[in-house]
Amino acid sequence: MKLSVIIVNYNVKYFLEQALLSVRQACLNIESEVFVVDNNSVDDSVEMVREKFPEVIVIANKTNPGFSIANNQAIHQSSGEYVLLLNPDTVVEEDTFEKCIQFMDERPDAGGLGIKMIDGSGRFLPESKRGFPSPAVAFYKTFGFSKLFPKSKTFNRYHLGFLDKDENHEVDVLAGAFMWLRRSVLDEIGLLDETFFMYGEDIDLSYRIVKAGYKNYYFADSTIIHYKGESTKKGSLNYVKTFYNAMIIFARKHFQGEQAWLFILMLQLAIYFRAFITLVSNFVKSAYLPILDGILMFLGFYFLKDFWSGYYFKDPDYYPASFLFFNIPLYISIWLVSIYFNGGYDRQNNLRQLTRGIFIGTVFLAAIYGFLDLEYRTSRVLIVLGMVWAVVSTITLRFLIHFFKYRNFSLGNDKSQNLVIVGSLEESKRVMGLLHQAQVQKNFIGTVSPDEAPGNKKYLSEFNQLDEVVHVYKVDEVIFCSKDLSAQSIMKWMTKLGTGVDYKIVPKESLSIIGSTSKNSAGELYTIDIRFQIADRRNRRNKRLLDILIAIGLIILSPILIWGSKEKLGFLKNCWKVLVGRLSWVGYADSAAINIENLPEIKGGVLSPLDRLKINSLGEATIKRLNYLYAKDYTSANDFDILWKGFKNIGR
Repeated sequence: MKLSVIIVNYNVKYFLEQALLSVRQACLNIESEVFVVDNNSVDDSVEMVREKFPEVIVIANKTNPGFSIANNQAIHQSSGEYVLLLNPDTVVEEDTFEKCIQFMDERPDAGGLGIKMIDGSGRFLPESKRGFPSPAVAFYKTFGFSKLFPKSKTFNRYHLGFLDKDENHEVDVLAGAFMWLRRSVLDEIGLLDETFFMYGEDIDLSYRIVKAGYKNYYFADSTIIHYKGESTKKGSLNYVKTFYNAMIIFARKHFQGEQAWLFILMLQLAIYFRAFITLVSNFVKSAYLPILDGILMFLGFYFLKDFWSGYYFKDPDYYPASFLFFNIPLYISIWLVSIYFNGGYDRQNNLRQLTRGIFIGTVFLAAIYGFLDLEYRTSRVLIVLGMVWAVVSTITLRFLIHFFKYRNFSLGNDKSQNLVIVGSLEESKRVMGLLHQAQVQKNFIGTVSPDEAPGNKKYLSEFNQLDEVVHVYKVDEVIFCSKDLSAQSIMKWMTKLGTGVDYKIVPKESLSIIGSTSKNSAGELYTIDIRFQIADRRNRRNKRLLDILIAIGLIILSPILIWGSKEKLGFLKNCWKVLVGRLSWVGYADSAAINIENLPEIKGGVLSPLDRLKINSLGEATIKRLNYLYAKDYTSANDFDILWKGFKNIGR
């Protein structure tokens, strides 16, 4: 056996399908075996592999033991001269494996091989070639010097930025997404260190290969797509903690004395620094627009106050200081909350929801105006003027942001993206059917032939004119049909057209269309599979609003309602937990035996769909089905119904 390909999968069925299709093509002329180790996925990955890829050897774990253990399970069963550890969110070229075998056969000193990787938008991934971490390397990477000086031998040794990405090089570290290993070397140095659950195992194994006297190589004569982000959310605190803790394990294992102490200290500082940056970044991304809106509203109100007090009351000091520090912040807070709950922050061009939010907020202000003490009541005209300013300033802000980003003022016009499909007319028709079933709205320009001379006038152009088509028709998205195109030609065009276009690939006979526009975000997917209503932003917002309103209502009425609850103290505690966002009134029915990882994440619930029923015990399959239906068909009315029928249990 020449080659053993091992893929560890966890809940990425659609990407796994595409990876296995590309592996099948790459293995046609090679004596090979393919393993898929599934770490207890709940998305029917195992069933899909067994049905569509009967030649693949499946190891179905009942738990998730981690990346290292899963790979080692397959390595023990494999028999290939070479072992390839491959991520499920990758696509290899048809001749990738043949080229790698030839390269390794010609270099008996080579212990491992990495490869040139691009992401789903055609960008080169710098982690294709890496240097060993050290205190200095960790410092320069953590604090951004590697990005400031990407070609420096000193500051960017982590990604070896000074080495040409289009040439083969000897490197230190192989990327875990594609680790081509010589079995005789593995027999000598041992398999993956199972201390590493995720991250760090590739660095550790690469380090041991070099310590044993072998070389690791970066191979630029073939390319793979690595979508990234499917198993990793780089914008999360969990990623930061897991990654740097893996580096600490590596440092304790391989460094001694002062070097180890310094490295571990650097990594611990990096955890806090990166966590802080992540928190700030996530906050800015989600809150920058409301903050800018609030600042503009405050500035406008400040000048309106002076204008109205001088113009109408003939007294520049008519309004007390409390107006500036109490009334204005109160008005602005009500408007911002109202905009949020009306969907004005879902997208920047939601002008209708934005205006509606400010109007509803103003109505609410008018309603509570009479309840304020006399000293806090100001001119109602000023509230109306403030409303007008809020509408004008927030809309103007969105037009300016849109202009600086896109250099036009077409905000509010939801321009349908221009789509071109590259493939046969038959596959193009099938793709359009998938898009229709998935409810994806695109402006279909036409089909580009997969051949150089199409010979059919129904095609938009021949294959080698794809760049002209993209330019002339201002194409936003290209979908490649892998049934009609080689992976090599797809990657060539992705690299040539660059990042101004979104790319998707539809695998042969697949019901999914896959792509990604960023190496740091999850791959994008068009599929006809079930859509969960509870994952919709509007429904999630309405659920939170319902939680708040019910919590406030229950607290106000608690002297009366608390007697209807089985646990009086728990009644008030749960009201508070829901009000501050620690719980929701309704969540999934959860227990150690019920896996809910395949459902959209929501807050834990005081009640669950089970509370709607008057049955004491249900089987696991029934409970799973109830959770599934709750997520799939969610409405606020469902939550209210569950609360009504399970009211006596809200104190538990």
